[in-house]
Amino acid sequence: MNKNEIIDVLNEIADILELLNENPFRVRAYRNAARTLENLSESLENLIQEEKLEKLPGIGKDLSEKITTLFTKGKLPFFQELKKKIPKGLSELLEIEGLGPKKIASLYKKGIKSSKELKKACEEGKIAKISGFGEKTQKNILSSQENIKRYSSRFLYFKALQIALPILEELKKQKSVEIADIAGSLRRKKETVGDIDFVAAANNPKEVMKWFTSLKTVTKVLVKGDTKSSIKTTERIQIDLRIVKKEEYGYVLHHSTGSKEHNIHLRGLAKEKGLKISEWGIVDKNKKSPITKKNPTEQDLYASLGLKYIPPELRENTGEIEAARKNKLPTLIEEKDILGVFHAHTTESDGKNSLEEMAKAAEKMGFQYLGISDHSKSSTQANGLDEKRLEKQISEIKKLNRSKTFKTHLFSGIECDILGDGTLDFPDNILKMLDFVIVSIHRGFKGDEKTMTKRLIKAIENPHTTMVGHLTGRLLLKREPYHLNIPKVIDAAIANKKIIEINGQPQRLDMDWRHWHAASKKGLITSINPDAHSTDGLKFFSLGVNIARKGWLEKKHILNSWPLEKIISYLKKSK
Repeated sequence: MNKNEIIDVLNEIADILELLNENPFRVRAYRNAARTLENLSESLENLIQEEKLEKLPGIGKDLSEKITTLFTKGKLPFFQELKKKIPKGLSELLEIEGLGPKKIASLYKKGIKSSKELKKACEEGKIAKISGFGEKTQKNILSSQENIKRYSSRFLYFKALQIALPILEELKKQKSVEIADIAGSLRRKKETVGDIDFVAAANNPKEVMKWFTSLKTVTKVLVKGDTKSSIKTTERIQIDLRIVKKEEYGYVLHHSTGSKEHNIHLRGLAKEKGLKISEWGIVDKNKKSPITKKNPTEQDLYASLGLKYIPPELRENTGEIEAARKNKLPTLIEEKDILGVFHAHTTESDGKNSLEEMAKAAEKMGFQYLGISDHSKSSTQANGLDEKRLEKQISEIKKLNRSKTFKTHLFSGIECDILGDGTLDFPDNILKMLDFVIVSIHRGFKGDEKTMTKRLIKAIENPHTTMVGHLTGRLLLKREPYHLNIPKVIDAAIANKKIIEINGQPQRLDMDWRHWHAASKKGLITSINPDAHSTDGLKFFSLGVNIARKGWLEKKHILNSWPLEKIISYLKKSK
């Protein structure tokens, strides 16, 4: 586990202890330990290796051992046993936004022991009458429960991909499998997916299906057939496998990839040409015969309709078919085009790795540059830097660059909090010392659209702002975006020559791909950023590339496809 995940566990332990009415000093000990880790400026890994963890304030021998176990093994038996002590219904209530242990304890005293009972009580207006709750809390509880229900059947793209890739690798190794690939929304790189689809061509389908339905992670076989099977796994996700003949593979892969709307549009186009297109191939309706080609590919399918090949990411029926007809499809950005990244955190705020470790990892990835942007002072939960610590970090970055220790050039930056009135967390005399400034909202999400839009635009208009971080504040499958007039913010960014990032963090992927095609036409550029909190987190830029591709973006739209010298020149001019 990384530092942030351990902090979450410590806080959850405190929540459970509070629910169990344990000694308040014990509860406070876990909360204090979590806070100590939040404010940690040193590497947690180093402290553990050097056995210095228990010397930190609020962390004694017992907590040091628990934190070490979580860090090294990823689980803690004490935590697992503790969770068993609270009724299942109460643990569900902890997932509801705005309900802490004290409020849950109050509900328990009123006889409410489950999410279902709470929903009914809210609908009957009973919760608003409980002391400490009120109408607003009651409304928020219902809204949070609805979100939980909606999110429960969806999975983050990154999570689904991690499940899918090992299975795909093994699928391709099966003796009778000739070719196989991921299909569905996962292949189209949608930010969340409902299930995982595979399509394969094999000469012994029964043998492959036996292997598939016997996977170690299978909890239930939903359907088992000779050509199609469905399973449920320990991760609670449904996985479908379809097996076809090799001469059908290209057509079936295309059909199974979708989207449904894209396929319907293609069928309409085929009809105009006297053709009929389906998952089984293309038929000339006049001759009443199939258009045959040995082992046809998706490229062959599009060509038969007079279209250029349309990449899976674009198959959302948002103009891609018209563009393909006119030979005006974009040359989409690729991972290899990204020459460096911005938005990376270190142990100075809430990152897991030191400045040097992040630089070394960026060098190993072949990046020409890396933009360091720890949190600013108002983000106390993330151990944000004050002026003195920021100046020290700027000095360290300059020193590292001069030393030529790493081939990767480091840019000094900050992820600067946008305060409630739209002003920034640091004054101009501090911001002007930096190479770049990312401005982000980290709290105060409840404002109406007009208020939040005005707040963000004011930050964009600050002459020291370089780019906007995670534009809408959304956390996929967890938190809805705050209210924002996105077209107005895009216009403000263009007018002020500012950048809006594509945040590659798996739960963010923000700004949403649905806005990028129109925004890029207006002249908005982006920086594909990983929002890295560890060396591994630097790789999240690839998820940002997915979003850029879905948004029709090319190299010319991407700041960090530029070489180092051009970036240096741009940042100097922008200030």
